[in-house]
Amino acid sequence: MSLINVTNLTFAYDGSYDNIFENVSFQLDTDWKLGFTGRNGRGKTTFLHLLLGKYEYSGSISAHVSFEYFPFHVADKEKNTLDVISDIYSDYQLWEIMRELSLLKVADDVLYRPFSSLSNGEQTKVMLAALFLKEHSFLLIDEPTNHLDMEARQLVSEYLSTKRGFILVSHDRAFLDNCVDHILSINKTNIEVQKGNFSDWWENKQRQDHYELAENEKLRKDIKRLSEAAKRTSNWSHEVEKTKNGTRNSGSKVDKGYIGHKAAKMMKRSKSIEQRQQAAIEDKSQLLRNVESSEELKISPLAYHKNQLVELEHVTVDYSGKKAATDISFTVEQGERVALTGKNGSGKSSILKLICGQDLHYTGTLRRGSQLKISYVSQDTSHLQGNLTDYARNHGIDESLFKAILRKLDFSRIQFEKDIASFSGGQKKKVLIAKSLCEKAHLYIWDEPLNFIDIISRMQIEELLLEYAPTMLFVEHDREFGHNIATKVIEL
Repeated sequence: MSLINVTNLTFAYDGSYDNIFENVSFQLDTDWKLGFTGRNGRGKTTFLHLLLGKYEYSGSISAHVSFEYFPFHVADKEKNTLDVISDIYSDYQLWEIMRELSLLKVADDVLYRPFSSLSNGEQTKVMLAALFLKEHSFLLIDEPTNHLDMEARQLVSEYLSTKRGFILVSHDRAFLDNCVDHILSINKTNIEVQKGNFSDWWENKQRQDHYELAENEKLRKDIKRLSEAAKRTSNWSHEVEKTKNGTRNSGSKVDKGYIGHKAAKMMKRSKSIEQRQQAAIEDKSQLLRNVESSEELKISPLAYHKNQLVELEHVTVDYSGKKAATDISFTVEQGERVALTGKNGSGKSSILKLICGQDLHYTGTLRRGSQLKISYVSQDTSHLQGNLTDYARNHGIDESLFKAILRKLDFSRIQFEKDIASFSGGQKKKVLIAKSLCEKAHLYIWDEPLNFIDIISRMQIEELLLEYAPTMLFVEHDREFGHNIATKVIEL
């Protein structure tokens, strides 16, 4: 066991005028299994990079362990997997890596195949297995679930539950609950560490938020009273000062020396009182510092003139010369929220793209309602660039509504001035979701919409979908989200 001490850490990117961290201090134990949570853009990945020494910062970070980052950068993916593992950790024993892969249910033959031929899920498991072989290393695991289907997520979380000494960035509630024993959270104004899993932390946070909100009205009154008192004190000293330069009610001359001395004493006293009052105001305002904004979202789905919107009968999709989905049959009816599930590579995304009208080769029968309006959220965010105003104009959506939704999803106004290409992965995904929420559609088709999106925003989106009940077809590997939202599940 050793400690990682972070003291008075302050950091901002070059050219930026807003600090990501400001004088934060905390302590971590290298034996802990830490879940790392916080809203998008708060600096989770940035903090991991600071631990790795990638940026200059003020303050100090001291540790007696070496840090290893996941995902490991593979320069040549055409190498055999065994050679890639050697690049990660050259001092391994073959039996050790085979033991780890066995725990992750990865076949031994992947070791002798090009790394590029492995699925994203297999690549994730191989890298985790290799990194955990490094003794005296503390792993920084950055969002491993984004390329894992539901079954693989369960398997990897069980694997991580047997390990120790890591920070895990993930927004999947069930995944975190299964494998962490502490939570490191980036709040609005600080970073804090709590013992327990995500559900324990969330329960504590709700309790604290409810307490702060219950105190809110009382604090408002106290702050108003203190502000008025400070104003009266200031006015009082200024009135006395004014008597130096004129006559008082009777018109008699005044002793300017006496009045000046008295005014100075009163001014000094009033300034002291004012400072104490201002400190009290700031102290009381601080009590509300970490209540997260999670305002209700809205959507305006269109009602379709028929009950059935989409029907597939024995559909098989050919994608890049391979059968991506085979013999698929299901319907989507008015008011349903249909979840497509299945392992990676089973053709879920291909089915969604086909229904959206993309030109894919398929056999079987696809019936899509006439004049059906579809709003689509894709997995891919790499095409996003430019400013939000132009993006709204180019997609024919209301700019004010679009930005209002982003504000509710925890975008700061500073963010509106930046190029979308510079946004974090979660912020880019929120742009696509906000666009979809602005579109009036009969059917909302979302392909892994929650990748990179923070947990509080996921809960906001869940509440929206449950309240407004739009007709949906979606793919999402977040177990909690699927359980809460889906009215029908189609397994491929």
